[in-house]
Amino acid sequence: MKRLALLALAGFAAPAAAETFFVLPGPDAETQLQEALILAQPGDTVRLGVGEFDMRNGLSLDNDDVTIAGAGMDQTVLSFRNQTGGGEGLLVTGNGAILKDFAIEDTAGDGVKSKGVDGIAMLRMRVEWTRGPNPENGGYAFYPVQSHNVLIDGVVAIGASDSGIYVGQSQDIIVRNSRGEYNVAGLEIENSYRADVNDNILTNNTGGILIFDLPDLPQQGGHDIRVFNNHSFHNATQNFAPEGNIVGIVPTGTGMLIMANHDVEVFGNTFEDNKTVNLVIASYVEETDDPNYNKHPARLHIHDNTFGTGGFEPDTGEFGTIMKDIFGVPIPQIVFDGVMPLARYFTIGSAAGDKHSIHDNINNSDNQLYGNADFIGWFGLPRWLHSMSNNVAEHHAELDPIAPAVVTIRGMDVNDTSVWKE
Repeated sequence: MKRLALLALAGFAAPAAAETFFVLPGPDAETQLQEALILAQPGDTVRLGVGEFDMRNGLSLDNDDVTIAGAGMDQTVLSFRNQTGGGEGLLVTGNGAILKDFAIEDTAGDGVKSKGVDGIAMLRMRVEWTRGPNPENGGYAFYPVQSHNVLIDGVVAIGASDSGIYVGQSQDIIVRNSRGEYNVAGLEIENSYRADVNDNILTNNTGGILIFDLPDLPQQGGHDIRVFNNHSFHNATQNFAPEGNIVGIVPTGTGMLIMANHDVEVFGNTFEDNKTVNLVIASYVEETDDPNYNKHPARLHIHDNTFGTGGFEPDTGEFGTIMKDIFGVPIPQIVFDGVMPLARYFTIGSAAGDKHSIHDNINNSDNQLYGNADFIGWFGLPRWLHSMSNNVAEHHAELDPIAPAVVTIRGMDVNDTSVWKE
């Protein structure tokens, strides 16, 4: 029975016991679902039945500690193909939301977005644009932003014109056991602190994994990011980002791109069959007037990864063309752009406290393991002073392991997997 009816009968405050609101597909399903999301109180569940729900308007969840549960990502589908209202499929602004076991398809904008929340779990969900890669698709499939305590586990993101799985300007994050395919970026962590990205599959995107820090945003200085046990392979989808999007710079066929972050540890991953390059370390090279922004990466620790064939067909855009001119083909497995403050350029690498460490990686191909492209020399000095290097010993700092991310939702540690199975 709906809580509203109980209140009318009882004439006093709602009972403490959690309630379940059942919503089935049908002509009134959108109205019933949004009503349930408004009425649901902390601890309540909105349960979606099997079938396809025709959604014409975006949905919103503002109340805390509410669960939305379907029957499975291929069994319960919220279809927004006829959407005429709202900027996304589902907007969550309530703390402690748990979203699980349903799909969102063909939204006009983003798929599922949380903003400014403390505690959000997205479990075993799918967000997809069924027409495939298209610049008119929504920008983000899964989109927590300016949030704390974020868990994304077991999701599938397909067709986003920016990033399939994206976490931005957030803190305390885990993204695991998920798949990004046919997006511009399969998975992106941007301007965020303390994140674990592990056991994900990224394939058929323009770029597999992006770890970015950008200027002119309220939260900057992304740090303490662990990227481990992921498989980024065969990322070869032509970049279809709308003009002006920052991910438009990602070369088609990039396994991983780390830009301007510091304290990032990359280990135990497999990168292979990414046609331009398997892994890139880069500074932010656009102009910015932001006085607080540090455009150079620092203390990147890249170790114990496995690299297969890659860099065999560089993108024909500017980056790929320059890589081919500098290195020839195939492109090295790990490319450092060589951009750094001029004061450090002639002393090799970064200041003592900012140095990177690259070691104990396995190279199962004929590629060079490492290449310093020396963009400073290529673009800023007479060409005869350009000094490409394949000496990975340039990056030999002693760096401590980064601590695991700790995420708590509704007082529960999300690494206690028994809590999150059902």
